[in-house]
Amino acid sequence: MLPNEKKLDNPVWFSLSETHKNFAIDSETIKFYHPDYCPFGGFVNSENTANPISEYARETESFYIIGQKLILPNHLKLNDELICHQMIIYEKIVTVINDEIVKLDEKHLDDLLALVKIVYPEYFKKKTYTLGNYYGIYKDNQLVAVTGERMQMNDFTEVSAVITHPNHTGKGYAKQLVSHTVNAILNQGKTPFLHVSESNIGAIKLYEKLGFQTRKKISVWNIIKNVD
Repeated sequence: MLPNEKKLDNPVWFSLSETHKNFAIDSETIKFYHPDYCPFGGFVNSENTANPISEYARETESFYIIGQKLILPNHLKLNDELICHQMIIYEKIVTVINDEIVKLDEKHLDDLLALVKIVYPEYFKKKTYTLGNYYGIYKDNQLVAVTGERMQMNDFTEVSAVITHPNHTGKGYAKQLVSHTVNAILNQGKTPFLHVSESNIGAIKLYEKLGFQTRKKISVWNIIKNVD
C-alpha cells in the first residue's frame, strides 16, 4: 500500500480537500462537487450534515454519496446503492497504440456530451471535462470512444468515463485509451485508480489484464427527493 492510500476510502472528500478544492461546496462536515461538474459528495462525520445536504438537494434533482451510507433528512431518500470495485494500478501499461488518440478540449465538447449521453448521462455533466484531461478516438469524424480523469487528490487521479459507442465495441479502443490515460497520470507522478460496477464483469477483466488490482469494494449511494 502506498502512503496516503487510505484516502481512497473517501475519494470525494479528499479530492475536494486537495487538488479539486476550488470545485467544492464545503460545509466542513460534508463536501460536494458543484453539480455543474459532477453530483458527488463525501463526508467524514455524519453529524450536522442535514442542513448542507438539504441545501445541495435544492441545486440538483439527483446526486451521489461515495463511501459510507448517510442518514438523510425526511425530504430525501436513498434511491439506489451501486457497489463498485475500486481498482488501482501502480505501474505503466505496456501496449500497442494503433489508433490516433486526441486530447479533447472545448471544441470537442458537443461530441463528448453526445457520446456520454448514450451510456452515462447521470454521472457526466457539462463541465465534468474541466476536472482533468480527456482523450478520444475519432473514426470518420465521429467520436467513438473516450476516457478521462475525474476526481483528483495530491497523489491520486481517477480514471473515468471509459466509454465506447455501442456500434464500435470490441475494437480495442477502451484498452488503448485507458492505457494512454493511466500512463499520462503516472507521468504526472500520481497513481491512477478507478471505479467500476461489480456487475460489469467484462470491464473488470479488462482492467485486471491491464494491471489494475481491486483494493476494496465501495458504495455509490444515489439520493433523490422524497415525494411520498
